[in-house]
Amino acid sequence: MSAGPRVRVLIVDDDDLMRVGLRAVLSSDDTIDVVGEAADGNEAVTLATTLRPEVILMDVRMPHRDGIAATRELAGAAPDARVLILTTFEDQDYIFGSLSAGAAGFLLKRTRAERLIEGIHTVAAGESLLSPSVTRTVIERMATAMPPDPAIVRRLRELTVRERDVLALVARGLTNAEIAVELFVEESTIKTHVKRILAKLDLRDRVQAVIVAYETGLIRPGAADRRS
Repeated sequence: MSAGPRVRVLIVDDDDLMRVGLRAVLSSDDTIDVVGEAADGNEAVTLATTLRPEVILMDVRMPHRDGIAATRELAGAAPDARVLILTTFEDQDYIFGSLSAGAAGFLLKRTRAERLIEGIHTVAAGESLLSPSVTRTVIERMATAMPPDPAIVRRLRELTVRERDVLALVARGLTNAEIAVELFVEESTIKTHVKRILAKLDLRDRVQAVIVAYETGLIRPGAADRRS
């Protein structure tokens, strides 16, 4: 394992046993430091401002303040913390509500432990992610949505050929490292491309980039999903 700084994680879930299980899984990995636990959204906001976690594992359905409302509040209260939604439910309202509130990713509780740990490191590094089943939900929503905003279509035309290639691979679920292998370049080059893509399209993160790629038809539903 890496000898570098460990990722500081705050676990938020109203189920005591789920918190115990998540702590056990994450504490067994020496790249992660579980700095605290919260049982509802209000407690999550309070602890995030004092414990300064890098990643917050956030449940959705909780008393007092749910995970979506807490995520929206954290955007101002703890802007450096990245929220990774971890829930049992694939409901579209939960998915799009979480992403619009500023969540960096959305995983299901049935996700394998190694995938969860990988996801924590992904969002801690400033990237975003969706589980494959959630990506399919996004795709289905985009396939039946209204035509894309003409402004985003115009901005899409400003991308270079290579930037469009990178965006398509991002939409297929590949990480920067995987895209670098696919295109035979350095990972740092891909990071630069992604930053330029987000800037040119005026997007917040990779999740929005995935939505735009499908919404504008850059990539079509049915494209191979490389994540598992």
